[in-house]
Amino acid sequence: MESLFETVLQIQWQQVVMWIIGGVLIFLAIKKDMEPSLLLPIGFGAIMVNLPLSGAVTQIQDGIKEVGIIDVLFDAGIANELFPLILFVGIGAMIDFTPLLTNPKLMIFGAAAQFGIFFTLCMATLLGFNLNDAASIAIIGAADGPTSIFVANFLKSDYIGAIIVVAYSYMALVPIVQPPVIKLITSKKERRIRMEPSTKQVSKTTKILFPIIITMVAGLVAPKSVSLIGFLMFGNLIRECGVLNSLSETAQKVLANLVTLFLGITVASKMQADRFLSLETLMILALGLFAFVFDTVGGVVIAKIFNLFTKKKINPMIGAAGISAFPMSARVVHKMGLEEDKQNFLLMHAAGVNVSGQIASVIAGGLILKLFG
Repeated sequence: MESLFETVLQIQWQQVVMWIIGGVLIFLAIKKDMEPSLLLPIGFGAIMVNLPLSGAVTQIQDGIKEVGIIDVLFDAGIANELFPLILFVGIGAMIDFTPLLTNPKLMIFGAAAQFGIFFTLCMATLLGFNLNDAASIAIIGAADGPTSIFVANFLKSDYIGAIIVVAYSYMALVPIVQPPVIKLITSKKERRIRMEPSTKQVSKTTKILFPIIITMVAGLVAPKSVSLIGFLMFGNLIRECGVLNSLSETAQKVLANLVTLFLGITVASKMQADRFLSLETLMILALGLFAFVFDTVGGVVIAKIFNLFTKKKINPMIGAAGISAFPMSARVVHKMGLEEDKQNFLLMHAAGVNVSGQIASVIAGGLILKLFG
């Protein structure tokens, strides 16, 4: 009883705040269904690592170092980039590139939607972050959690915990963040533009060659992206080859879900109160929102400019789907199109831009590593 009383006395208000943050993340996961496979383990992990003398993280007691299991997992799965890369195999197996292959020009909008990354890099630098931290923060704009983890860890950012939490939180908030931004920069007439579905057929050979060619091209343009784009495209090759269906299903479901759970609870090792609660964390939160907003703006504006030079108009809202939050962003755009016109089906076009954004975000991560790694 006396030992319990002594432990209670060691509780600091910062730890209580982290318990509340953990509780909020768990609430959002369960009640609001926001990325539950990730936010729930992150929230629970945040509570675990902020208990006084927590055995889940490494502690030094009476000069003796006691290694915590979450730190062991971090060293084994994140410090060496293993978890993000394995997760990319599962993500690649989930993606169908057919909408993009039937309309390759959609790649333009996927690339344009990465504008917020480089704009945020400049803003973070002006706010006083060193170049490696600024680059790690900027990649939040990729709206791609595994890429954020990979880049932040590779660049040894001091704020990896905050970056990962912010990246995944905003990914979950895409249905809330994007619609007002899209409406602000488009007219009702533009939002009502109808787009006919493509009737082109994509051969199995094309689907098989696509991930191989993309890996080679990306590797030549941004060599540092080879592991990122390679694991993503390997997962897609498993999906499209036609002879590994059981492995494809395993990668999409069992593998992706299992790694995501371990990833979430492991990230919590960087959410200890003394590291997480700071002015810099609030700045990262603001910069993350800034990156998402300007990614959306970049994609929509390029689509509007594209319409100035073509007779067959495209709905500029699909440009917003160029962020890598797959498939949420495509669904948001499709829903907005139906709200304006019940016969305006934008899902296939938005999905094409969305998967191109997945590729572009990984290449952008590779370019960041090439420039600052």
